[in-house]
Amino acid sequence: MNPVRDARSLLFVPGHRPERFAKAEATAADLVCIDLEDAVPPVERVDARRAVLEHLSALPAGHRTGVRVSRWASTDGLRDVLALVDAAAQPAFVMLAKADSAEALRLLAAHLPGTALIALIESPRGVAAAGDIATAHPQVQALMLGGVDLAAELGASFGWDALLHARGALANAAAAAGIACIDVPWLDVADDAGLAAETRRVAGLGFSAKSCIHPQQVAAVHAALAPTAAELDRARRVVAAVGDAGLDAAAVLVEGRLVDRPVVLAALRLLARAGR
Repeated sequence: MNPVRDARSLLFVPGHRPERFAKAEATAADLVCIDLEDAVPPVERVDARRAVLEHLSALPAGHRTGVRVSRWASTDGLRDVLALVDAAAQPAFVMLAKADSAEALRLLAAHLPGTALIALIESPRGVAAAGDIATAHPQVQALMLGGVDLAAELGASFGWDALLHARGALANAAAAAGIACIDVPWLDVADDAGLAAETRRVAGLGFSAKSCIHPQQVAAVHAALAPTAAELDRARRVVAAVGDAGLDAAAVLVEGRLVDRPVVLAALRLLARAGR
């Protein structure tokens, strides 16, 4: 099991609030991302960096807590990465903010060998380079949409229609590279219905996970991504119909519908997701 590629949820927690780190990790979130970028006031970043490194170094093996670092071409970003290099901390992943080129990911991988990387794409340039970013290095295990910053750069509204092209571009790039695709957080913490609806819509586009900004959002995301009873029943019948041949089975009819390799693959993936 790959923690990043198999995740359904990613919960952000501000890096200057160390009292919240363990609370975030105690939730059901598949990944926890301690933020050293936008969530932290500039005057508090030195102390936040120190607190994050101390926390990460104390976590047991197999933990699922990572860190978001500032963009590569910035003083804060360089300090974030060098601090990780020098420290004994082993984050589960590192998320690069403002990722807009494959070269930035290759440089980050060179400095943090073996660490899973998530490319946070927040600009038109990043969207245009999504395919190259997704395949920049084997350590790149997910793309994530930074919709708020992207909408601002586009001069567009932060809404479904304005971000549809970017979501489609990222989902396609991630699928082509065989990596995960994580959606932007739902900002209205009180609106679980809206969160669930958007989570189902992005899953329909091919996204594998939704990020969260509050612990109470995690359950709604997981419920929205869970297969329905009817979907599970259909998947089980598809798998039963092809039997031991599995993905190598010839096309068959199941209740009058053609079932071939892509349908079997989708059924197997759905059952695997349901088994989490």
